[in-house]
Amino acid sequence: MHTERVTVPFVRSSKVRSGSEPLTMVTAYDFPGARMVDRAGADMILVGDSLAMVVLGHPDTLSVTVEDMAHHTKAVAAAKPMALVITDMPWMSYHTGKRDAVRAAAKLVRAGAEAVKIEGGLKRAKAIKAIVDAEIPVVGHLGLTPQSVNAMGGFRVQGKTAEAARALVEDALAVQEAGAFTIVLEGIPDALARVITEKLEVPTIGIGAGAGCDGQVLVFHDVLGITEGRRPKFVKTYAELETIGVEALGRFVKDVRTGHFPLDEHSYHDTTGEIGKIYG
Repeated sequence: MHTERVTVPFVRSSKVRSGSEPLTMVTAYDFPGARMVDRAGADMILVGDSLAMVVLGHPDTLSVTVEDMAHHTKAVAAAKPMALVITDMPWMSYHTGKRDAVRAAAKLVRAGAEAVKIEGGLKRAKAIKAIVDAEIPVVGHLGLTPQSVNAMGGFRVQGKTAEAARALVEDALAVQEAGAFTIVLEGIPDALARVITEKLEVPTIGIGAGAGCDGQVLVFHDVLGITEGRRPKFVKTYAELETIGVEALGRFVKDVRTGHFPLDEHSYHDTTGEIGKIYG
């Protein structure tokens, strides 16, 4: 666990080629999740719009709103983590102009975010610059951008052709130029992620982008095994908490049905005899 608050300047300066340790980011969506991630020592907590899928059960991230993100950000911020709190700007919160983007980002900061994350490259540079000019730090996000799932035809690896790879490099440089202090690279070939990481002065955070980035991010529920169905190739699961949780809850259900809970030690007692007077 960090003993001092992680800051934007700290993250911005954390390039592995300069001798920094790789950065770590994990998503969280509520108070206990944020507390766990922070105690684990992660550098950054991402209040991800992935909450639509892993918390709310939707098939993609497109259903959450700024209000939803603010609600969950407040819960994460209540844990007072040492980790830097970053909140995703949801779909359509920054697509309709710089003014709307700044206002949406401000709502998230007022809810407790210390930075916001925006998906997209060159075409989002103006929105990124406007938010940065409003003194709100911005994280970029390139490659497989989940808010573009329909345009991409699904959750598919990006940058596999020379043309697409060159475009992503240009996008990364544009996002850096607009003022992003770090950039998430998702679902791209590891060789391309290495090229982008080498070209940038700001650090890269990979998710499905190989080991050549300056840091890595995973979803809380994937790390702890609180998901069902097939997990993405890039996920490493460190526990199977859903299995453990179901077993524990099953024991509770069984104990209630068989009279093994609650027992005497789980009950409050009339130590003064006052209750007995009612029927005396």
